[in-house]
Amino acid sequence: MKKGLFVFILFMCILAAVPLFLGDPFVCHILIMTMMYATMSIGWNVIGGYAGQVSFGNAAFFGVGAYTTAILLVNFSVNPWLGMLAGCVLSVGLAVVVGYPCFRLRGHYFAIATIAVGEIMVVIFTNWDYVGAAVGIYMPILEESFTNFEFHSSKIPYYYIILCMLVFAIAVSYIVEESRLGYYLRAIKDDPDGARSLGIDIQKYKMIAFSISAVLTSICGTFYGQYVLYIHPSSTMDLMMSIHLCIIALIGGIGKLFGPVIGAFVFIPLMELTRVYLGSEGQGIDMIIYSLLVIMIAIWRPQGLWALFSRGDK
Repeated sequence: MKKGLFVFILFMCILAAVPLFLGDPFVCHILIMTMMYATMSIGWNVIGGYAGQVSFGNAAFFGVGAYTTAILLVNFSVNPWLGMLAGCVLSVGLAVVVGYPCFRLRGHYFAIATIAVGEIMVVIFTNWDYVGAAVGIYMPILEESFTNFEFHSSKIPYYYIILCMLVFAIAVSYIVEESRLGYYLRAIKDDPDGARSLGIDIQKYKMIAFSISAVLTSICGTFYGQYVLYIHPSSTMDLMMSIHLCIIALIGGIGKLFGPVIGAFVFIPLMELTRVYLGSEGQGIDMIIYSLLVIMIAIWRPQGLWALFSRGDK
């Protein structure tokens, strides 16, 4: 077993044991948000890291997952877990609709197109009365249970649910990386014209990667909605969320299996702690800290922090 993989497995075992010794709800919240962003960044890494298509619109999939579950629960009393599946289906549909024309664009044009799509989604949901418009949607308070996906007395169940989602995302990413799909995506990233000359259907495989990214992001949208029990366009489709996913992968290591996980465990606690302890007095300082962190990584570790642990491993 590679040393990096062993360290990661040990780290995941420690994470699983943390709630047994954790007494501070705020620390638990930080870990929950960290693992949620790690899961989403892994999804971003499939399309942005392996396929080389930098997307700044992944927050739209997060919003679709959150809103689909919320609308089905509030208006039709559909179980949140079924709402999660419906959100995944709709997110894949959105990925296909967006990807079909946008994948014909190259480089920064694709990134700009995804920004436009994300902003269009925000405008639509902000002005759409059926989904609560700018007011948002409040989830109904249901009996505390795993089936209802609501827990009121403790955050620990949410902790283990998002931990399972993170493990699922890593497993999916590993399968992609080690499969023919992963080799095709890396070939498309490195030399799209060469890949096309070898008979690789670039449009098809980019679409598959984008759909996988959409699913992993969508399930986090459902989780977030059930975790906070309130959603609105600014909290679920904000452009900064998409940018954060990119920064997390950059810090940890773009195109690396465990890069987004390491990046999330550096970036999200830093973001949450600066938000809480600096407050309004430190407005803007948090962005300076993030910028300095990215600059230092770009200068000293351009391959990301995962290079510190892997030494050639994935």
